[in-house]
Amino acid sequence: MKNITILEAGLILRIVLAITMLSAVADRFGVWGAPGSHQVAWGNWDNFVSYTQTLNPYANQATAEILGGIATFFEVLLSLLLLFGFKTRLAALGTAFLLFFFGFAMAVSISVKAPFDYSVWTSVAAALLLANIGKTAFAVDNRI
Repeated sequence: MKNITILEAGLILRIVLAITMLSAVADRFGVWGAPGSHQVAWGNWDNFVSYTQTLNPYANQATAEILGGIATFFEVLLSLLLLFGFKTRLAALGTAFLLFFFGFAMAVSISVKAPFDYSVWTSVAAALLLANIGKTAFAVDNRI
């Protein structure tokens, strides 16, 4: 059996981090099902904004809408950069930064246990590891 290389491990990290974030984005737009469906966290944008407001209790509805939009924009952008392996180090650091603040907000607003239950800290660690790997397999960065 062949051992996995650092290049291949980096590829796996890129794909898993990207899919994780894109899955959350898909959920907030109802792709995984309607609100209340099995394994659906939000099911629509309004529920996601309400959750954003839970994580940012001092934010009013309009501010939560803006924060949710900003988070969604960066989740999509960073995911695409990771999938294509373009500016991978920067995308991985951005992912770690975004997820760290998400986990911190969960810990403060919900419970210290919440980010552990959703493996947020594991994803932060994975993104930081990816940022330090350097080159990965099948990356646009390798062509530049």
